[in-house]
Amino acid sequence: MISENKHFTENDRIFYSDGYKLAQSAIQKGFPKETLFHAIQLLYEAIDGLNNSILNLAQRQNLAIACHKGCHWCCHQAVYANSYELHFLSEQIKKKFSSEEISSLISLSEEKFKQTSKLTEDEIHKFKAPCPLLKDGTCSVYSARPMACRIYLSTKLDSCLTFYQHPENEENFPALIDFPLRAGRMMNEGFGAALKEFGIETAEFRLEEGLKTVLKNNQSIF
Repeated sequence: MISENKHFTENDRIFYSDGYKLAQSAIQKGFPKETLFHAIQLLYEAIDGLNNSILNLAQRQNLAIACHKGCHWCCHQAVYANSYELHFLSEQIKKKFSSEEISSLISLSEEKFKQTSKLTEDEIHKFKAPCPLLKDGTCSVYSARPMACRIYLSTKLDSCLTFYQHPENEENFPALIDFPLRAGRMMNEGFGAALKEFGIETAEFRLEEGLKTVLKNNQSIF
């Protein structure tokens, strides 16, 4: 379970435990693929429920949340996803997309990977290019998007737009709400920790690298 690191808050421990228990539930049922995917779906529903509570509270207090459908400035930056998330995402893509659409998605992912794989960590942070899943300004597989996308809630559109247009500006960052960021990260950490205890090593990939790997030749990244 989570260590007694003094930097972890009580909320951190609660969210970590929630993620850990969800993965454990899949393990205890024999860990078939369908059970794992169901656990991931529950993980996402939990963070979505938290986000909805934050949005409702903000509305009641007349606080602005800049995120809305069609706003896609954050969809041009580096997005990271865990290996189990990428398998879940690929399964949804295979169900929803035609073979031609999947081939196009693989090509887009490979092209972006060619660009990003040559960059340093600092250059990747500043690099802007559309996510392979972005289509007509919206996510083409929104319901299966990774945790990193779900916990990205901004209060100021200008901060996101400036981050997109002027990534070299080191004094500007998107005005994100911290609580869902920490909650989602801790839930993912707990989920991954339970899998590791079961003997399943997980890893984090940039989305374009993970997509090209899991979709092309059905390769595994566990």
